[in-house]
Parts: sequence; structure tokens; C-alpha cells
Amino acid sequence: MSDLGAAAWPQADLDPLRRLKVIAAAVRAPMYAERHYDVPPERLWAVAADLENELPHIIPALKSFTLLGAEGERLTARAVGRLGLPEAFDVVLRPGWCLMQSRTLMGAMAAVPHDGGTTFAFASGLRRPGGALLKRLGLFGTEARGHALLDRLQERIDARSQ
Repeated sequence: MSDLGAAAWPQADLDPLRRLKVIAAAVRAPMYAERHYDVPPERLWAVAADLENELPHIIPALKSFTLLGAEGERLTARAVGRLGLPEAFDVVLRPGWCLMQSRTLMGAMAAVPHDGGTTFAFASGLRRPGGALLKRLGLFGTEARGHALLDRLQERIDARSQ
């Protein structure tokens, strides 16, 4: 038998956008939306990564998102929905990448430089069985909701540019 050390294994590096597509497909995320913005990645990400101040503007079902702790790129947060229901989240936040997971929900964002601007994507879904069914029923996320979320992100980018 040959030695199959780490050097023998092929490695594939995925940029944040490709990583998000893989995760969205794996969890059968009911909502996935992607758009190109004519702004530099740093400007877009300054808005998207400001979770406490901007996420409630971008996601209408979210009343607040409060960061509770941070250890490097790993954060803990408390989200409160418009109906007042709280949810604890574990978050990984780094340039161009954000993954937010609670016991029941998953949300993720990715941004990569592309064609003189930035391609941004957002995905959300349930961490329980049934996400694909919700997608078919149109109960959790739809293409229209995804586009509306991306429109609100553009509005927030524009507001912070003035």
C-alpha cells in the first residue's frame, strides 16, 4: 500500500460565491438570490457585514440582530423576528463570506469581485428536513423575495454612499 498523506489528496479552493452555491444546494435552500452590483467589493461588504445595523433593513422579517460575543471570525448573535421570537445564532464572518446558523435556520452571504464590480449572493433555509417542500409550496422563500432582498441591499449601499 502506498502512503496517502495529505499531499496526495487533491485540493479544491472555492471562492465564497461557489462555496455558498454548494451549501445552498446541499441544504436545499428555499431562497437563493444572486446579483452583480456596480460597486467595489469593499463598499458592498461594508454594508452586508454590518450585521447589527444593516441586516434588519435588508431582511424584513428581522426586527434586530445583536452581536453577543466574538472570537476572531466566529461570532454569537441573537436575532429577534418581527413577531418577537428570539433565535440564537453562531456566525462565521470574514471578508466576502458570512454563514449564520441557529438550531433551525441557516443564512449565508457571499461577495466576490467580478467585472469591475461585485457579485453578491444570499441564501437561507431551514436546518431541518422540509426546506425543499417549503420551496415548492412557496412558503419560505421565492425568487421575488430574493430579488427584493437584493434591491434593499442596493438601497442600503446607496444610503451609506451619500
